[in-house]
Amino acid sequence: MPRDPEAPYQAGPSQVGSRRRPAIVALEVTPVWDVGGGRFAALEAENKVAMELFAGIEAGGTKFVCGIGTGPEDLSVASFPTMSPEVTLEKAARFFGEQAGTKLRAIGIASFGPVDLDPASKTYGHVTSTPKLAWQSYDFAGAVARKFNLPVGFDTDVNAAALAEARWGAARDVLDFIYLTVGTGIGGGAVAGGRLVHGLMHPEMGHIRLPHDSRQDPFPGTCPFHGDCLEGLASGSAIRQRWGECARDLPADHPAWALEAHYLALALATLVCTLSPQRIVVGGGVMQRDFLFPMIRHQLRSSLNGYIPKRALIEEIDTYVVPPQLGNHSGVLGALLLARKAYLQRQ
Repeated sequence: MPRDPEAPYQAGPSQVGSRRRPAIVALEVTPVWDVGGGRFAALEAENKVAMELFAGIEAGGTKFVCGIGTGPEDLSVASFPTMSPEVTLEKAARFFGEQAGTKLRAIGIASFGPVDLDPASKTYGHVTSTPKLAWQSYDFAGAVARKFNLPVGFDTDVNAAALAEARWGAARDVLDFIYLTVGTGIGGGAVAGGRLVHGLMHPEMGHIRLPHDSRQDPFPGTCPFHGDCLEGLASGSAIRQRWGECARDLPADHPAWALEAHYLALALATLVCTLSPQRIVVGGGVMQRDFLFPMIRHQLRSSLNGYIPKRALIEEIDTYVVPPQLGNHSGVLGALLLARKAYLQRQ
C-alpha cells in the first residue's frame, strides 16, 4: 500500500523491538582525520555505510534545514521556520518519511546552542539557556531518538559545519582551523590537531568581548546576556537593529560594512592569537556579501601588525580567511556525518 505522505515517520520492522531500542549516541572523541594517512577518520568504516541512508537536521534559531543523503553530490534538503519543538519535529518527520520511508539508519542533529554535550550529564542532548523560550531545557536529542527509533548523533551546528568543511570543503588540507558563522547570531567551532574542541561545554565564539568605543559607536549591542559582545555588535540581528535594515538590503557602500569588518577582524585576531588556526572559514548569511572578505583580511592583518610573522597571515591571507566551499549546506552535511558516526558506534 502506498505510504500516506501526510503521515508522520514510522520506523520499519527492522528498527523496532527490544534489540533495536532508540539511542542517543554520545559520540566518541575521535580524530577528524587519520593523521598518518590524511584520511577522514570518522569514515574509516566507509565500506560498511556506503549504501546506507542517513538523515541530518541543521537546527538554526530561525530555520531548520533537513537533509537526506550521503554527501554533497547526493543530498535532498528541505527547510522551514523554527517553531515550537513539537511542530518543527513533525515537519522534519514528514520530510524524512516522504524521502526515505523506513530506510533511514541514523539521524544527526547539528543544533543551535548552547547545548549540553557532556555524555555523563543528565541533560546530555538538551538545549540549555537559549533565548528561544519554547526550546529552553528541551531534550532535543532524546525527543528525536524517541520519535524515530534510531541512533542519534548530536553536536552544535557550527561544530557539524566544521566537520563537513574538513571532510569535503575548505579545510580538507589542514588539521587546525576555525569555522565561524555570521548570521542571525554568531557561533564558531574549532578543530585542533584534527579533533573537534568541546572541553567544558563547547566554544561560544560569538560571545567573546571586543574593544568597543561607545563614543565612536554608541550602539549598546543586542546580546541579552552581554550586550556588546561579538554577536551583540556584529550579528545579522545587530545589523538590523543598528541600521534599521537587513544586511542583504544594505548597499555595498553603506557605512555598516566598514564597522562590520572592523568587529569581525578584531574577533579573528583574538582567535588567531588564542587558537593559532591554520585557516579560518567564515560562513553565514551576513557573509554572503562577498566584498566583506577583503575588508576583513585587510583589517585582520593591520590588527595583528606583523606580530605573527607567518606567510599565511601576510602574503597568503587570501587563502587564510576563506568562505566555506560547501556554501549553505555545511551544517546539514555535518549533521549527516554525525549520523554516520552514531550508526557506526552502534554496530
